[in-house]
Amino acid sequence: MSKTLINTFSKKLLTWHGASGRSGLPWQGNRDPYAVWVSEIMLQQTQVATVLERYPRFMKRFPTVKKLAAADIDEVLAEWAGLGYYSRARNLHACAKQVMHDFSGKFPNDPLLLEQLKGIGRSTAGAIAAFAFRERAPILDANVKRILARLFAIEGALQDKAVNDRLWQLAQDLLPNQPKDMPVYTQALMDFGATWCTARKPVCMSAEKKCPFAKDCQANLSNQVLALPQKTVKAKSPEFDCDMLLIRSGNFVLLQKRPSKAIWGGLWSLPESPWRPRSGKGHQTDQDPKALLSMTLPEENIASLAKSIKGLKPSNQIKHIFTHRRLWMQVWEANTSKTIEFLSPNLKWVPLAQLGRYGLPQPIKILLLGLSLIRGGDLKN
Repeated sequence: MSKTLINTFSKKLLTWHGASGRSGLPWQGNRDPYAVWVSEIMLQQTQVATVLERYPRFMKRFPTVKKLAAADIDEVLAEWAGLGYYSRARNLHACAKQVMHDFSGKFPNDPLLLEQLKGIGRSTAGAIAAFAFRERAPILDANVKRILARLFAIEGALQDKAVNDRLWQLAQDLLPNQPKDMPVYTQALMDFGATWCTARKPVCMSAEKKCPFAKDCQANLSNQVLALPQKTVKAKSPEFDCDMLLIRSGNFVLLQKRPSKAIWGGLWSLPESPWRPRSGKGHQTDQDPKALLSMTLPEENIASLAKSIKGLKPSNQIKHIFTHRRLWMQVWEANTSKTIEFLSPNLKWVPLAQLGRYGLPQPIKILLLGLSLIRGGDLKN
């Protein structure tokens, strides 16, 4: 392993950032740990272009950790709708409450304490500590793993503990000596992986730009740039079917709150049947109404609702692709003359004009717009 590269890496990276790093992002240069934390969580599994639009909106709605902690979870999920990976929003809300309760509303500067907070892993803790408190704390997100695996020709799957431990040690060894350099260094590391040492088209594979580490990078010197880090073979995503009920009563629509640990956890959606492996034959369009109700609603609500429903006909079929699975949703439409009271707090008749106050899964939000149930503006917060 090159000691020269370890000793010179941070200086070269800081010089590179001064000339080629990103600038003008709304979260850059901000030392407020709350603002840093929100941006880091939002950027974890969302494209920068989307975060550029949604981050300022979220910060305007919840400008402080106190405001976020005091908000109702439905407000938070409604603001997060469309960003996906909704456990992030639930963890944000829970973490804000932790900070208020355990740390009197102030984020701790110790990465080990930050790691104890809900939804904050080691890398995110390092980023918050580096940006907000100038702590010499390493980060190791997907971009940084790719950079280090190429620079030092680290072989093996990134999921392997031995490989991961080695990368963490490298990330620690490469830190600049001066704490004052940590915010820019950490941003530079993120930028270099996102814009230069990219997964498919790193600059070293073209003649347009010269990488500052071209003569040090072991992957470049051995012609293994695209082979590192080693990729694991992904299994084919399983496919599932389910049925959903779109039941209206005048200007109200029936929504059901999803379990917190399920996909779209904590969001309000249409009543939904259990998922079943997709057979390839598609959905049945002649389902018995009572059978559909029994698959989607608690048993105590079925009889009274079945009597009041006028027709139950197949409507849209929606395909939604998750990270590791695909879901085909058959929507069934019906009308009822009265809004029957439900014992379950997870079933609610919601006025169409107030749907924007509820966190809705993106495909359901699009469905409601597509069926012209409401005007587009009514789904906005």
